Order: sequence, then structure tokens, then C-alpha cells
Amino acid sequence: MPESPEVQALADELDERLAGRAVREVDVLEFRVNKTRARPIGSIVGERVLGVSRHGKLLDLALDGSDHLVVSLGRHGWARWAGEATDEVATDPDETDASGPVTLATIAFDEGPALELTDAGDWVSLGGWVVDEPTEVAAVAKLGPDPVSPRFSRAEFDHAFVGRRKQVKAVLQEQESLAGIGNAYSDEILFAAQISPVAHASSLSADELDRLFAAVVDLMRRATEARRGVPIAELKAAKTAAMRVHGRAGEPCPVCGGTIHSFSFASTTAEYCPSCQTDGELLPLRDG
Repeated sequence: MPESPEVQALADELDERLAGRAVREVDVLEFRVNKTRARPIGSIVGERVLGVSRHGKLLDLALDGSDHLVVSLGRHGWARWAGEATDEVATDPDETDASGPVTLATIAFDEGPALELTDAGDWVSLGGWVVDEPTEVAAVAKLGPDPVSPRFSRAEFDHAFVGRRKQVKAVLQEQESLAGIGNAYSDEILFAAQISPVAHASSLSADELDRLFAAVVDLMRRATEARRGVPIAELKAAKTAAMRVHGRAGEPCPVCGGTIHSFSFASTTAEYCPSCQTDGELLPLRDG
């Protein structure tokens, strides 16, 4: 699942390479990618890109026709330059389709390579909206504060967690509470904070809340800085290589040397260290 550090690096590269270029042609190969049927992605042909930015885990291409193309990468979506090699196959622990990504939409420009929007898995998670303002997209409008932002405060963190009768991992991934964190970075944050992923937020002590706040801010900002300047074809591999527990089931814990385990979470699996996070308790892993 693309998360804010990688999406920020993707937005930065797109901004650098596309700003000032006009859209020459759009080819949408999967109709479900168009989320605004009255204003399909093809309606941006002839418009010039003013800039590319990020809202949580979504991309925003600002266009000179006073509108925006907002792209949700969903669970398995990504982008690549036509004709360039990619590291997308079998590098992301959250990727369930080893056959690799499929191009669902292509945007060609008046110069330079075309941009291919890809998806993988057995259902379409990629989506695009053409809107006057990004906040017309519900996924943008509901976003909570972004921990990568220098304006992110302890008060915003406390509002998301204090008193919540919900598993702390679920709160971390809840985009209305904190923007940009998904399965992988929530595992890494909880490992750094030495907190059980299934503990309820309301049960956290003051010290645990302090550790969790510090881990959220430090890890998300360091990851964003580490991905800066990494070519988009290499971002998934860079993310995977940086993981300490996520996707590392069966490997030794880098802190205590114990074994990292997986557990069931929502529709996927996640990883943790029992010795460091759950007082040795093994969390359930679904059969099959």
C-alpha cells in the first residue's frame, strides 16, 4: 500500500518533470478508474500541469483549466514512466499479486515520456477524479492532520488517540485521524514505540502516549526525508529495504533478537515482535 513518504517522493518527481507540460492524450483502459463520470480523466486533454502535490496518500495534479486530477493509488496502485524499468514486481510485502502491476490508464504529454497509472491485485483500487477543488473528493475532505507536516501538533495527536476504544493500529491507519499512514508504517511506528498493535488507544498510559507520539513524528518524517530524490521506479524497493519488522516474519528482531511474528489484521497481515511489544503473547494468525 503506498503511504505518505513514498507518495510524497512520487509527487515531487511528477511535479519536477510535469509542471508546465500540456496533456496531449489520455487512454483509460479500465472504466472503473474514472470516478467522476461526468468529468472523466480524458477531459483534461489540452490542459497544462501547474504542479503536483499530495493529500495524505492521494496525488493532486493541478491544471490550468482551474481543475484538479486527484488520484487515489488505493491498496495496489502506483505510477511509472512509459518505457522505464521498474522495481514493482515482488518487492512490497503488501502486494498480493506476484504477476506484477497492470497499466490501467496512460497520460501522454506534449514532450517527455507518458505517465502510466498501474494497479495490481484482484480488484481495482486505483481511482481518478476531475474536480474544481481537491476537497470535492471525499477521501481528501475527510483527511485528518498529517504527521509529516511541521504544523502537526501534540494536541492533534491526542485528539486522535486519547480515550479511543479502538485498537491503536487501527487508529494509526484511520485516515480521518492521521493522514498518510498505512499497514507498513503503522507496524514500524508501534515497534519503535514498543506498543502492542491490538492494545486499545484508551488503555495507553501517559508514557506510552509520549512514546507513540514521538515514534509517529520521527518515523514518518525520517522516512519522507529518506525517500526524497529516490526515482519512482525504485521507491517500493527502498520502502521494503527500510522496514525493520513489517514483512519480516520469521526473521530475528533487530532489537532483542527474538523472532518477528505475523498476525491477522483487517483483510491483511501485519508484523510485530512479541518480546518487545506484547510481553511474549502471540497474536492470532488466521488459518490458510
